[in-house]
Amino acid sequence: MSIQLVIILLYIAVTVVIGVLSMKKSTNSDSFHGAALGIFAIVAASTGEWLGGTATTGVSEYGFDFGLSGAWYTIANGIGVMFLALCFAKLYRSLNSVTVPGIIEKFFGIKARTVSSVLLTIVMLAVGLSQMLAAGKLGQTLLGVPFNATVIVFAIAFIIYTLCGGMEAVASTAKMHLFAMYGGVIIGLVFAVMKLGGVGAFMSALDSSNISEATKTALAATNTQVAEATSHDYFNMFRIGMPKVSSWIIASLLGACTAQAGIQPVLAAKSVGDARKACIITAFVAAPFGVLTALLGMAARAMFNNGTLLYTDKAETLLVNGKTALPTLMMNIHSNAVVSGVVGGIVLASILAAIISTVSPIILSAGTMVTKDIYQRVLNPNASDKQVLFMSRVTTAISGIICAVAAIALVNLSKVLDVVYAAYSLRGALFIVVLLGIYWKKASEKGACWSMVLTGIVAIGWVVIKMATGSYPIASWLTETYAAVIVAFVATVVFSFIFPKKQLPGAKA
Repeated sequence: MSIQLVIILLYIAVTVVIGVLSMKKSTNSDSFHGAALGIFAIVAASTGEWLGGTATTGVSEYGFDFGLSGAWYTIANGIGVMFLALCFAKLYRSLNSVTVPGIIEKFFGIKARTVSSVLLTIVMLAVGLSQMLAAGKLGQTLLGVPFNATVIVFAIAFIIYTLCGGMEAVASTAKMHLFAMYGGVIIGLVFAVMKLGGVGAFMSALDSSNISEATKTALAATNTQVAEATSHDYFNMFRIGMPKVSSWIIASLLGACTAQAGIQPVLAAKSVGDARKACIITAFVAAPFGVLTALLGMAARAMFNNGTLLYTDKAETLLVNGKTALPTLMMNIHSNAVVSGVVGGIVLASILAAIISTVSPIILSAGTMVTKDIYQRVLNPNASDKQVLFMSRVTTAISGIICAVAAIALVNLSKVLDVVYAAYSLRGALFIVVLLGIYWKKASEKGACWSMVLTGIVAIGWVVIKMATGSYPIASWLTETYAAVIVAFVATVVFSFIFPKKQLPGAKA
């Protein structure tokens, strides 16, 4: 058993213990879903939504391929959370709802709550699926553990501790995850720069003109082309392209205001003021993280250029793309095997922390929406607190199982993550419907329901067409994010005129 695997298993064990110990604080449904949380607990739990597998391995891949501009992913998330903090956190918390669909009901009605709950639950499960895929591939490619076994172990761990403590478990473990994530990537970056020979050597190795002869030979053997780039190019914050940057920002601005997993801890704040303060702090915590992981991807690029990253006498062992840049870097972080094992294990544990800190609140939020918005609000309005708590645990467990089973079933489907990104777009577009409900008096419940359904179809359909044809319909710049937002706005307006809001008896038109 490798040192890295031992460290990761110990980290999982500690996480489960912390979660189980929080069980004594979750004695009723309110505490299970979240109630009277302090600011630090809210920040830690909310950050888990924004710093998952994409913020670690995903951003490091962008760092490997495009440089520091990959950090826009978490910067955009920070911008979105700040938007939530300044414009809607106080309003949301004042409505005394534990779910986003519950907030939607305040402006549209119970049918809109049900429809939005179904759609947002699907979004949450899609995001959870993506995190389980990341966890499984991490164990498979780097630790030699079969994909299915990795997913099953991770699923059992986060389902157990989430069921035990609910939001208390999520908040308690998230505090540890937050320190592990930042501590791990900082340690990894320091050792990576040291291995490269210092900051100057790091900068020099980024320049494609300095690619080593060994790397050139390996590239020639595999017919792999490397684009010419200077170290300055890798520090260009817009090298990844404005369409990508703008799409991330728009999706984050809108998605932050409808992300149940990120908002649920905020709705559980002790006060309206604490809700807003926690959101502001969360924005500043989430935004810089991608800078560090992008720099780690750039360090992997530098080692790739100088032939020291996974290069042996076999050309196929040379890392030729950024998909596994961060994990591969951590497996080769030091010339001493023991030091490399310990440091690599710590950083890999931090990646795992990012994944777990996302999956746990996701399955909790999915279970919360199904329980509060459908079971308690529609199917069994007179349910006792004991029944609600039981149903919350059942739906949370089922959500975790769905994420794990789907990850195992779809592991070989190369385009599954494209559909996940469509789910993100749908989540953001639903906020357009919420905005119209808040600020446009003519927005109707039936109009909102039809708009949400149509927006879901377009968001998924747009990606399916891209997968089938290789390009977006209408125009190349019209991504699923833009398409979903436009449809959400137009459809809500049009359907609200077709199905106007019913006037209450005695109300003025």
